[in-house]
This record gives sequence, structure tokens and C-alpha cells, in this order.
Amino acid sequence: MSKQNRLVTSPVSRRSVLKLAGATLAAPMFWVKNAEAAQERVVIRSPGGAYDDIRKKLIYEPFAKETGIRVIPVATTTGKLEAMLKSGNVEIDIIDNDDSVLLQWEDELAPLNYAGFKYTDPDDILPEYKHDNYVGNFVYADVMGYNLEKFNQGSVPANWADFWDYKRIPASRALADIDTGAPNIEFALLADGVPMDKLYPLDLPRAFASLSRIKPAIAKFWSSGALSVQMLSTREADVSSVWSTRILKGIESGSPLAINWNQHGVHVQAYSILKKARNQENAQKLIDFCLSQEVQSKFSSLWNSGPVTKTAYEALTPDLREKIPGGDRTREHGFLLDAKWWAKNRSEVGKEWAKWALQA
Repeated sequence: MSKQNRLVTSPVSRRSVLKLAGATLAAPMFWVKNAEAAQERVVIRSPGGAYDDIRKKLIYEPFAKETGIRVIPVATTTGKLEAMLKSGNVEIDIIDNDDSVLLQWEDELAPLNYAGFKYTDPDDILPEYKHDNYVGNFVYADVMGYNLEKFNQGSVPANWADFWDYKRIPASRALADIDTGAPNIEFALLADGVPMDKLYPLDLPRAFASLSRIKPAIAKFWSSGALSVQMLSTREADVSSVWSTRILKGIESGSPLAINWNQHGVHVQAYSILKKARNQENAQKLIDFCLSQEVQSKFSSLWNSGPVTKTAYEALTPDLREKIPGGDRTREHGFLLDAKWWAKNRSEVGKEWAKWALQA
């Protein structure tokens, strides 16, 4: 995460005003800053980096041109958001984050005004991503990634039970660490025979017992999406859980990698508006704009993610649908992570993971 930007233009000090008054050439800048402070705005928590680079051109600039509302993206951590909410000094309007993270602050989230949408038909939003106080932005997946120098489509572990069977299918392996926020508890249960539609509530003792069985074969528990792809590319791990958006970028960059989509788990990146947001109406407008068919389908093509609306998914090319979760692929071969379970139990998973990690 990049360092948090200031969210509100700082007031000009008396000393600064006196200096500007005595400097004719500085006067225009003074008025520009004041004009920016007075402009309509909306502040959105964002992951930052390449994500914001895409959204600036695709969403933020066209939205400002259409509405006159300036979008200010701020890359900040969960910890800083928590501190902001506790202090009551809320400087962010929209949170753009994993839905299970948003639900940690469910009491702080404002209802969404779907009836007031202008750019998006609320009925077009797929029901599994549409909620009273948060709505999907895009979807991505935990998948099994592998290096083509070791495996091909016919030899790669067919499912997570095969992934766990490292004596029969020898290869270096990797899984997600607790630092990712959601280690692969579901995959541990699938490997132990739990059906995809019977995963929740997650049986933690059973999951950690399963993780203990695979632990000797794990080269490393990866702590970031970038590290997971790096490990696969260098063959520190021949096969690993990995985020679909990350491995697809690696494939595009020329790494000899591929995806097994069987038993993939779908994550939802979502929007919510804080009850104490200073720019409630502007926040509603931006979310409405972001869910329009054109934005949804274009963002999917640029980020290798799945859209959350029916028409946007239907507008995708067959080649793009082959790269992303959603549609028949997820209905037949995947499952949706239970955001409410994770929001309620993430701290408990962290405690159990810390104890388990110390075991031999």
C-alpha cells in the first residue's frame, strides 16, 4: 500500500497569505488551490498502483467531465481506516475493498440508493453481488496456478485433494499466508473431502489438521500476489494457489504459467459508503457510474476481472470470458467465498494460524 495521501486541502496559514499577498506571481496559484478546495468532490479508498492508473482514465476523468465532481483516490490500509472510524474524523466517502473487509464495519455503512441510479439499471446487478449497504465492483478468484515447464493440463493436480497428495504427485508447492487476509482454509477443507456447497461455516480444526498434512510439501506460504506469481515463474513453486488477476498478468508478461480453474474460490471487490461520509450524494453518483455496462465491461478487459452485471458479462468476448471467473465456469467449477463468515471470524483464523504456524 502506498502512503496515505492527505484527504482535505490544508487551510492556508496566515503567514502563507501574507507571503502570497506580497508576491504577484504567486497569486494565481493561491486562487487555483482555493478553487480546488471549493470544487465538488468524492474521496474513495483505493488499492492504488496500476489499479488507479486504469481507473483514472476509464472512470475518474470521464466521471468528473460528466458530473463536475472530482474523484480523489486514496490508497490506505485497513488499520488506518479502522483508526479513522474510531476517531470519528471520517475523511473517506467510499471504501473500495474486499467485501469481507467492508463487513467488518457493517454498522458504519450507509444504505445504497439503487432507486436513484441514473447510469445503471439496478436489476442488471447480479443478485449475489447486490446488497443493501454494499455492492460488487468486480470479482476475481483464488485458483490453482502451475508452471508449464513442470506440468501440462493433463498432469497438473486435478483438484485440491490431488494438490495435497504430494507423495503421488511430487512437485514444489505454495499456499497463501495469513498476511494475505484470507489463507486457503477452504482449499484445505476441499482437500479433506468437504463438498464445495457445504464449506460454510468453515470447520477450523478440520482445516488446520488438513494444512498440517500438506505443510511438509510447502516451499513457502506467500504473503502477496506478486510473490505468488514470482515463485511460480522461477519454479520455487511448481504449483500454487494464486489470485487469478495476478497470474494472468504474469502470463501476459511471458511467464510459462497456466491456470486450473477446478474448485476456484471467488472473491468480491466491493463498494460501500460510510454513514459519516461528507459527500454522500456524490458517492452514490460515482458508484452508479462505476456499475454502468460500459465501465464494467471495459474494466474487465483491462484488469482480467469478472463484471458484476449481467449485460457487462454478456458483452465480453469469448476469449476474455475464458480468462475470468463468473458465468457457467463458476457455477460448475467454483464457489463464492462467504464474506460474512470471514468478516466475523478473520481474527479467530489469525489466532489459530499463529498457533498452528509454531507447530513442527
